[in-house]
Amino acid sequence: MPKAYVFTRSGGPEVEAFIDQEVPVPGPGELLVAVRAAGVNPVDAKLRHGYTRPGSTPPEFPAVFGSEVAGTVEAVGPGTDGFAVGDAVFGNPLTGGYAEYTLLPVAVTAHKPEGLPFIEAAVLPVAAATAYDGLRQLDLAPGSTLVITGAGGGVGVAAVQLARHFGVRVIGTSSAAKKDFVESLGAVHVPSGPGIAERVRAAAPDGVDAVYDLVGGDDLRAVAALLPDRSRLISAGGKLLAVELGGAAVVRARNAEVLGEVARLAVSGAFRTYVTQTFPLADAAAALRAVEGGHTRGKIVIEVAA
Repeated sequence: MPKAYVFTRSGGPEVEAFIDQEVPVPGPGELLVAVRAAGVNPVDAKLRHGYTRPGSTPPEFPAVFGSEVAGTVEAVGPGTDGFAVGDAVFGNPLTGGYAEYTLLPVAVTAHKPEGLPFIEAAVLPVAAATAYDGLRQLDLAPGSTLVITGAGGGVGVAAVQLARHFGVRVIGTSSAAKKDFVESLGAVHVPSGPGIAERVRAAAPDGVDAVYDLVGGDDLRAVAALLPDRSRLISAGGKLLAVELGGAAVVRARNAEVLGEVARLAVSGAFRTYVTQTFPLADAAAALRAVEGGHTRGKIVIEVAA
């Protein structure tokens, strides 16, 4: 039977396990997809710890890990016009991504361009789409100066590159160890941690126009103080704190149109996905530990099938 990597209850790594899984049956508006690759994200571990996305219900256990996949359509449900068996697709799964088979709703599924490998398509629905949604929300004019905290992580890597593609000057904060990497993306690097506000001010003596936060905490509080207009502050890392400071959470579009657009941008060379490490499905635990540690560069992917 097909394998899936799950968490059996809320908790730490001790609640993770492989299970044999029946092949899901697609309902209306759903596609059965043979998973080729699944992106690994910090939210995967948060969900295991008991976090519930706003507007969502708690998971039924065992719950399959994974919020983004790429693969090929094996079967289609009613109301899935535009998709056919054999199509290469990517999107946000209904039934988890660390699995050999999953269900994708057509509302958040897009066709994979031929020039985009499955491994790269698998990391677009969460990190790249979040980066794109946030930048569209800020709607900065070319020449503006944007601070991106956590610029070396999965969302940050895409956000820096897309902002530069849109003509925005970027100051990217991260640990000192990621300095060369962040600068290679096109950002001015500023080390995170105590004193970050002074370092950003020195890097942008004419001021900053917006902040895209991906880390929350003290760094968010410090750089928010540099903004004359707090409505130009958005966060995907410390949403509640951002609102408390006068900003807002990143508003996710979560639709196929955005997925198609980020795929087009990736194929055009506007940004690279920077998949820095891959693991087989059998090593899903190691992949999740690598992301859960919080110090990865770029994206990590589980290769489910060659």
